[in-house]
Amino acid sequence: MTSDARNPRARILGTGRALPAAPENAAPSDTPPADGAASDASAGKARRRAAAGETTSDLATRAARAALDAAGIGPRDLEMIILATSSGDAPMPATAVYVQQKLGAELIPSFDLSASLTGLLYGLSVANQFVTAGTMRHVLVIGADLLSRRVDPRDRAAAALFGDGAGAVVIGPAAGDGRGILSVSLRADGRKADVLQVPGGGSAEPLTPERLADRRHTLRVNQLELRQAVEERLGGQALAALATAGLAPADLDWVIPHHADAHVAALLSERLGCPKQRVIGALDGGSAAGASAGSVAIALDEALRDGRVQPGHRVLLCALGGGLTWGSAVVRM
Repeated sequence: MTSDARNPRARILGTGRALPAAPENAAPSDTPPADGAASDASAGKARRRAAAGETTSDLATRAARAALDAAGIGPRDLEMIILATSSGDAPMPATAVYVQQKLGAELIPSFDLSASLTGLLYGLSVANQFVTAGTMRHVLVIGADLLSRRVDPRDRAAAALFGDGAGAVVIGPAAGDGRGILSVSLRADGRKADVLQVPGGGSAEPLTPERLADRRHTLRVNQLELRQAVEERLGGQALAALATAGLAPADLDWVIPHHADAHVAALLSERLGCPKQRVIGALDGGSAAGASAGSVAIALDEALRDGRVQPGHRVLLCALGGGLTWGSAVVRM
């Protein structure tokens, strides 16, 4: 799943993000912890929570409009909408069709993609194929999640990890100046499917009063195994994406992981041999923290708009999430 790194044919034309108005504490201090809930130093950090009545498609649409404005095109210029989410408006239909409706786009293909925190990179890969093949000119890729609606509020450790937000990118033809998507590398390991999951509510476990009482419809995360997977997989996959792009770690200007806490920043800094200051993300509990499929695009948009990422910069995007899924992309902005 690669582009010609020497002459990329697709690039990111514009980015956007949408966040709930204000952060809230992960769990009220008087909320009893769930049985067996793991303690975590990050518990109690502020994570942004959507307001009552605010939906995944609302945030996704706001992020999409910002990305379209940045790209200099309108909704009717789009030829496809891909929405990466694990917390759509409803089990059916795809939340992407609500985004299509709210944007006022044409009757274009619009679908959801489920790859947890890696969803934005999976969507980027799909869009890259269509644009590179010349089949489509403008594809909108959105990562959006309202995982606060999926977290058991008694599980303070999980609640501290996940918040709400959306990020979007518009993919279009490259201009022949070397800027574009240089490589995308994706992986999955279904043997680790239970590390991060919502077990109830599907065909395997239809919801019943008993399963609801047991909170099988809420997010379950094995934080120890998830962290081990990040340590084992994220750095290696990043190096693979760089090799495919014909680049060395020293060629990178920035690294944007799905959630750059101090541990992840140190890990990537060591594996890639780059300063921690070059790792962009939620080091200070910022707005990209815990936004799941939206995290990478949110952080990229922030860095573009505040001037850290400049035209021509080489940026590594990487993520790991439920599935387990993980991947990396190298982009020259």
